[in-house]
Amino acid sequence: MSLKDQFGKDILLTGWGHSKFGKLADETLESLVVQVAGEAISNSGLAPKDIDEIYLGQFNSGMQPLGFTSSLALQLSADLANVPATRTENACASGSAAFQQGVKAVLAGTARNVLVIGAEKMTDAGADVVGAALLGASYEMAGKASSTGFTGLFAEVAKHYDKRYGAGITGPGVQGLGDVLGSIAAKNHRNGMDNPYAQMHRDFGEEFCRTISDKNPMVAEPLRRTDCSPVSDGAAAVVLSSSATGGATAPVRLAGFGHANDFFPAERRDPTEFAATRASWERAFAMAGVGIEGLDFAEVHDCFTIAELIMYEAMGLAPRGEGSRAITEGWVYKDGKLPINVSGGLKAKGHPVGATGVSQHVIAAMQLSGTAGDMQLPHARRGAVQNMGGVGIANYVSVLEAV
Repeated sequence: MSLKDQFGKDILLTGWGHSKFGKLADETLESLVVQVAGEAISNSGLAPKDIDEIYLGQFNSGMQPLGFTSSLALQLSADLANVPATRTENACASGSAAFQQGVKAVLAGTARNVLVIGAEKMTDAGADVVGAALLGASYEMAGKASSTGFTGLFAEVAKHYDKRYGAGITGPGVQGLGDVLGSIAAKNHRNGMDNPYAQMHRDFGEEFCRTISDKNPMVAEPLRRTDCSPVSDGAAAVVLSSSATGGATAPVRLAGFGHANDFFPAERRDPTEFAATRASWERAFAMAGVGIEGLDFAEVHDCFTIAELIMYEAMGLAPRGEGSRAITEGWVYKDGKLPINVSGGLKAKGHPVGATGVSQHVIAAMQLSGTAGDMQLPHARRGAVQNMGGVGIANYVSVLEAV
């Protein structure tokens, strides 16, 4: 069983574009959107007149004064006049929300070629504005003052995890949860060195990432600065098509996808279970007709290192409470059995909120088409993307494969 078996048609990623991530003072939200839209359409072998629909993923939540952005991509070309364009918002999963809406438009037969864009311009706003905007994705903290912001919410997840499973976290050179999280951070910073789009090109090493210092302070115990993804600007785009479009790069097939939302109030969720995240993985795997053993790599949502650790369990790589084995036994490194976040993840690549989900799909498409440059893995034939909004609230997974 696969997506094509279920719906009777292919969904192909036929072109893509990606901006640099970081503090992009010379760029605007509009310029970023236009840049990646042009790259994706050109890469697909299509022209703007061939695009039937546009979806733009953007969180915003007050970080930019322009609150109505769906038509920004039309600035690319007069040939995009009158093309239907919709902005999607689902917190940090806004990009993958746009991606799945594009998928459904092609499956429904209302579009043959859909342009999906994810974009965010965060660094124009002050830290207080960004913090308040992100806390808008919390049921309990929206509109309230906080000294630790969204980091504090994931710090609570880490505390619950440590209380429940911390005693079992052992291994050579590992002394508890903090060391494991430090190893995840160090892995992703090292991977980010090979990603030309990444915001942070610094190989900090395990000792630095594990140690509290003036340059790596505690942000919200037990999460240090190196456990947190940075505030970023950036954009990415992909063209979804029902058939090959003759682009310069081989297309990539969507084999399956899943989406699941959890209850918003924290009291209705197990803080370490991420049940809806798990459900999104199960749905994507079921549609694709594969399991975790069928993947060659994955790009997952490591907004904080504790999120990546829990993802090892939610995706089925390790049993509950044993996610640390994936890092201590080397499974998730580039030369491991399932490389995770070869791009550097959100941790090193950056996390321009609305762009993240689309960026993950672009990076995966590069891997599967053999065009990932220094990030390239040998023999990458099938990979997965996982993107979430809030503390495991809105969850999206895609399984992609080489054609």
